[in-house]
Amino acid sequence: MKPNGNNNVLGTGLGLVLGCLLPVVALRCEAQGNLVPNPGFEETDSCTFGLGLGALHNWYSVYLTPDHLKSCLPYGAVGSLPMNNFTFQQPYEGDFCVGFFTYANPSGVEQREWIMVPLLEPMIPGQTYHCSFRANAGFGGNETYPTIWLASNHVGMLFTTYDRHWEWGDPYPAALNFAHIENPQVLADTAGWSLVGGSFVADSAYRYVMIGNFFGNDQTDTLHLAPPSTAEVWWDFSYTLIDAVCVSPANGCELVHGEDEPYGAGPYVYPNPATDVLVIGNVADQEAGIWDILGRRVWGGTVVGTRHTLGVVDWARGAYVLQVRGAGGIQVVKFVLAE
Repeated sequence: MKPNGNNNVLGTGLGLVLGCLLPVVALRCEAQGNLVPNPGFEETDSCTFGLGLGALHNWYSVYLTPDHLKSCLPYGAVGSLPMNNFTFQQPYEGDFCVGFFTYANPSGVEQREWIMVPLLEPMIPGQTYHCSFRANAGFGGNETYPTIWLASNHVGMLFTTYDRHWEWGDPYPAALNFAHIENPQVLADTAGWSLVGGSFVADSAYRYVMIGNFFGNDQTDTLHLAPPSTAEVWWDFSYTLIDAVCVSPANGCELVHGEDEPYGAGPYVYPNPATDVLVIGNVADQEAGIWDILGRRVWGGTVVGTRHTLGVVDWARGAYVLQVRGAGGIQVVKFVLAE
């Protein structure tokens, strides 16, 4: 079932998603002056099992049950990192992040999940504030039909002067169709952490920040992360991971001009999404293989050189997993082939 007229199979030219208001990239949001407590979701009373926010400090739900995802849980547990029910992903930094639905259309009922935290001090009206967080399109978990998800846009930040704690039984809040900082592009990068960032002038003494998609389904664009024809069951959900939240006056979030460094010492693929050529990097002299979403091996061998180029123009469009086996163990990278 298509949620709106903008629901399409992943198209060409998406690339990495950047913030909508500033052509800049944040390296880390660790500067002094961050008004967000527990910005990386690292502070918690215990390593609780299951979904939900558990014993997470400061943050709470505005609607439904956002998830505190944890590296301290056994691999593959429902709320663990990197493998959990909904996605396979390392946190952007530290050992924790959060995840929640940014688009949902079960049986035609519009839903999504929001999280909220009190700022360390109220905003000053007339002051410019710089804001950023990292986001990742959830994909590749271990639940039934794990790769059958949508990507969506409008994930962002909304500031309020009042608290909005959610309790079981509360009605779904009406779509606000507004956010102070938001990403108008579909968040389709399942492999890396994309920046959503920008700045605005506070018009009130805002005391809280919410994160989520605050736009209705009729104003939200979605993309298939895999062709619907490959799925026995199609779930109209988009699940997004969030990490490294920053709100600061006077450019305290360390927003800087330039390119983000997308790759560390581990294996990577580029571009993602790809169309006709895929570059595999940092896997010299290691065994590598690529599998499609049905678990079929489509390519494999020992990689020669630091950058290996594959022609993928004839491969089926959709989601794939690169698995690299080396001295350090097995590493996994997800990518998508687009039309």
